[in-house]
Amino acid sequence: MKKNIFYLIIAFLTFQVTGCKKDSFLQDGSFSGGNDITQAQLWANPDYARNFLNNVYAVLSDRYNVDNAGALFASGTDEAVNSNQNSSILTLTNGTWSAAKPFDEVWADMYVGIRKANMFMENIDGSAVIPLDEVVPANVAANQTYAAQVERLKGQAYFLRAFFQFELLKRYGSYAIVTQTLTVNDNLDLPRNTFQQCVDQISKDCEEAIARLPLSPTEWRTSDRGRATQTAAMALKARLLLYAASPQYNPGNDITKWQAAADAAKRLMDTGKHSIYTSYPNIWLWNNGAFNAETIFATSTLNTNSIEVNNAPISYDAANGRTNPTQELVDAFEVRSTGRLITDANSGYAATNPYANRDPRLNFSIMYNGSTFKNKTVDTYVGGKDGLNLNINATKTGYYLRKYLSETAAWGPTTTNVRRPWIFFRYAEVLLNYAEALNEVQGAAAQTEILRVINLIRNRTGVQMPLLQTTNPSANGYVAPTQAELRKRIRNERRVELCFEEHRFYDVRRWKEAETTFNKAVTGMRIVQTAPATFTYTPFTVENRVFTPRNYLYPISQNELNRSPALGQNPGY
Repeated sequence: MKKNIFYLIIAFLTFQVTGCKKDSFLQDGSFSGGNDITQAQLWANPDYARNFLNNVYAVLSDRYNVDNAGALFASGTDEAVNSNQNSSILTLTNGTWSAAKPFDEVWADMYVGIRKANMFMENIDGSAVIPLDEVVPANVAANQTYAAQVERLKGQAYFLRAFFQFELLKRYGSYAIVTQTLTVNDNLDLPRNTFQQCVDQISKDCEEAIARLPLSPTEWRTSDRGRATQTAAMALKARLLLYAASPQYNPGNDITKWQAAADAAKRLMDTGKHSIYTSYPNIWLWNNGAFNAETIFATSTLNTNSIEVNNAPISYDAANGRTNPTQELVDAFEVRSTGRLITDANSGYAATNPYANRDPRLNFSIMYNGSTFKNKTVDTYVGGKDGLNLNINATKTGYYLRKYLSETAAWGPTTTNVRRPWIFFRYAEVLLNYAEALNEVQGAAAQTEILRVINLIRNRTGVQMPLLQTTNPSANGYVAPTQAELRKRIRNERRVELCFEEHRFYDVRRWKEAETTFNKAVTGMRIVQTAPATFTYTPFTVENRVFTPRNYLYPISQNELNRSPALGQNPGY
């Protein structure tokens, strides 16, 4: 039986508890110090019972450092190369990914979260929990308010359980559904359920959450922004159903699945509670304490400069320069004046001045030769202070990460940390999900609505790219009269808007295109200075990448299979 895993996930039952504060959600939801307590004592103590839910949230983690050496997950895709050639993230791209050599192994952690959520829901009704402090309307009885708030607490647990299950589903393709707290007397060697059964369970949990939660972050007290909401559960369900409708999981192209995905995204849009934030670079930077309207669900904010230390160019106080964007990603950004891809002969792209007149999101996301960061110029040309091969951490592609990095963060002689979360769901993704699903259902017949939604993103203040249009003025816009052309533009918009946010890895897989897109070399740009302000630009191969059919899903680690043989292995491993 799977007893080793059971003991791992039951260990949290004996807490070291002291000084827990019911308002500590955004500061510290953990339990620490003090004396051991029993489970009965836990649920009989108002503060402990309340903080148990915070402990479920604690399973969530940011994704700024997936290899414990500063890597973003983007380096496991054609978005980036990691400058640390010893990084374990190379497992994803060099053909060595296996059950004996897993990466991003979250199986046990997600089941810890699921078990915690189950236990909370099983015990909260009979507990002495104190709900959130709120003003009680004069015409509402105290017991009614208490009961409603307990349901709100349950709603959060339903959402978190759905979230943890989706994290398993998107990696492994299926998992063993567990909706109650198991004991050592139960059979713990459980087989995985089917993909559709998992989708149905996650959908059900999302609906249970929606029935109990506040509509959006603005309905929470300011100190509790970041807790689950109806719109967070709607966003999760919309992403889930988009995956379920995609070719990887819907090879017969059942249009009703695409319609369900479109409907799920539109449901959130129709709430009117979220919108496109005006400043693209500042979506992730929360030093002013703002929870912007684009953010649907995120981790509690980190107060750190490690993101800059890991990813800034090497001349900036010896930063590590870990995430090096590829030429493939750079080429995906359109020409600003025309709104056309650089492969379009009428785009206006100039290979001799490749970064001029490009989509502003290029400058917001990627540092290229001549970019400015912290009032200094980034020099990635050969021999430049941030250039190729200058030292072991220097860029491998001619580019550095710009997204997420703050101008005010400092390290070295002085230290200045910056608050920012990892955002799991934001409104731009919901719009892109809707556009993609609607196109697969109706194609060109829905192009007016599809382009309207895409243009909400493109017309963001500071970006203001030419609107995609159904007609083609002489030097502006883009003709997208067919479903295939719309699909191409939607996918490229998704690639640009959501770069480095862990979508590309799963998007290319669910589109069933990874065997061509990821199974080839990634390139960079070798820049040579020929005069003080004159450069030549030559693309070159940086890394050869390997992708085989088995890599569409994660391997179940051999350790998990040894504990629970009934899980079964994914094909090819």
